[in-house]
Amino acid sequence: MIRVIRQGWDQLSIYLPVVLMGLLALGTWWLVRNAPMPQLPAIDRPVQHQPDYFMKSFSVKTFDATGRLQSEVQGDEARHYPDTDTLEIDQVRMRSVSLDGRVTVATANRALSNADGSEVQLFGNAIVKREPLPAKPGAAAQPPMEFRGEFLHAFTNTERVRSDQPVTLTRGNDRFTADSMDYDNLDQVLQLRGRVRGMILPGTTR
Repeated sequence: MIRVIRQGWDQLSIYLPVVLMGLLALGTWWLVRNAPMPQLPAIDRPVQHQPDYFMKSFSVKTFDATGRLQSEVQGDEARHYPDTDTLEIDQVRMRSVSLDGRVTVATANRALSNADGSEVQLFGNAIVKREPLPAKPGAAAQPPMEFRGEFLHAFTNTERVRSDQPVTLTRGNDRFTADSMDYDNLDQVLQLRGRVRGMILPGTTR
């Protein structure tokens, strides 16, 4: 009996190291699996060019301190992009009223405006039109003025309109076309570049 037990123990002692190593490996695997993951440093991901809010069929109006309407912006849909702080508007219609009462209307298939609206880019069938201003004491009447092109870049604070693409300018009955343009309303300076063509009719108010 003792001999049988001794033989069994000898056989068990042969496999015992293997069994212990297996249990040790199994325990190590369990510890690794259940150990808490180390805290990795946070990675600053770049802000993606994705809109953070939308507006549909909207109208936004701004007024000065006296309650006078300064501007109005309408569109089918607008999307704000936080990475560039810009507003993209589909089928835009913008209307502004100057201190002297002159109304300027801008329309386009799409517009891209900066945060404060001081810089607006118009894309696709872009039109900027200033309505006529009747004569006032000490000031002559001013005819309507219109800019047309596939791209117009308007600076509302400085009253400038630029384009590096072909444009058509109409002032009263006069009409000009050019490959590019820079118009400064405050200084009353118009620069037409490239292939410039014009038609000036006699008797047009200037």
